[in-house]
Amino acid sequence: MIMNRFPEAFRTLIEELKKLPGIGPRTAYRLAFFILSREETHIKSLAEALLRAKSEIRLCRLCFSLADDEKCAICADESRDKSIICVVEEPKDVFAIEKVREFKGVYHVLGGALSPIDGIGPEQLRIGELLQRIRENPVKEVIIATNPTVSGEATAIYLARILKEQKVKVTRLASGIPYGGDI
Repeated sequence: MIMNRFPEAFRTLIEELKKLPGIGPRTAYRLAFFILSREETHIKSLAEALLRAKSEIRLCRLCFSLADDEKCAICADESRDKSIICVVEEPKDVFAIEKVREFKGVYHVLGGALSPIDGIGPEQLRIGELLQRIRENPVKEVIIATNPTVSGEATAIYLARILKEQKVKVTRLASGIPYGGDI
């Protein structure tokens, strides 16, 4: 095989790059060559940024989005309407909604979506934390913004059902997203 002709460190680099989402063998191969063509200072900066992100970024104690402190910038922002919570699956969904710059409430990141086939039930998601947040704070509306996938829809239906008991207005994010797409 041709890969055996490359140095072991190069093969290892390709294998590690292939582990990234959306990176197949060809892209990993091109990225590896690109990385090797860069100045060592650029590569050190990239490596340091990766290590720093891994060590400094944590989950917000309130909404479970990405934060560099106990609270993320959105939860710490006093101008946000804390009585409106937008429920999303992952931190990347928060950033997608924030790009629009229209939503003025706060978020709650579930950490995934219901998927019995993958062993993800309600207890694996941060649904209990959402319910506790609603009970402890004056929340008037919960917007369910899960992805329009089978698991996202199942999660939305489940949340709507259990949130009825909380006496809070529950709405679903309008979906102009094709079925099976992501936010």
